[in-house]
Amino acid sequence: MVLQSILLCLILGLSAPLMAEIYKYRAPDGSIHFTDSPMGSRYRLLWRSGPSTKSAYSGTQFRKNKSRITPLIDATAKRVRLHPGLLHAMVMVESAYNPKARSKKGAEGLMQLMPQTASRYGVEDAYDPRQNLDGGARYLKDLLKEFEFNLKLALAAYNAGENAVKKYGNQIPPYPETQNYVQKVMGHYLKNKQVMVN
Repeated sequence: MVLQSILLCLILGLSAPLMAEIYKYRAPDGSIHFTDSPMGSRYRLLWRSGPSTKSAYSGTQFRKNKSRITPLIDATAKRVRLHPGLLHAMVMVESAYNPKARSKKGAEGLMQLMPQTASRYGVEDAYDPRQNLDGGARYLKDLLKEFEFNLKLALAAYNAGENAVKKYGNQIPPYPETQNYVQKVMGHYLKNKQVMVN
């Protein structure tokens, strides 16, 4: 009986899906580096596998979704009066342009809206790109106003909640996930602004 239990655990362990990511970085000298532990926003996600909502999400599907969703993002940004590069950065970090993305915590869609946030902004279907973008963009705009247009604090609040930012004296909370999130979004945003100018 003990042996059977051990074998069952081994089989289940071997069959359990593993989470893996590979990132790519091109150095100033032109050399290309690959890693599963990115150090900063210069690293680009190349491949992901495993049980997350972004798994089995090919580069081809990513490009198709980005192309299809870009006009919606740009139109939403214009309507809500946000920089389109900022919304693109958030969608990239939140869902990699996957409108069907769902986190372990229950955040849904392109901008990973939690159910209570979706309800607050009248989003009936968080997997509908138009509704999700509208709700997420209006939420971000409200956070910008609340934190006196300090973008980093607004992003931190989007990730960790307004109360978390206030709890730490209107500073980015000392949560690795939130700090990493702000860094990633800012990195993509700055890159997007440069691309849009050129």
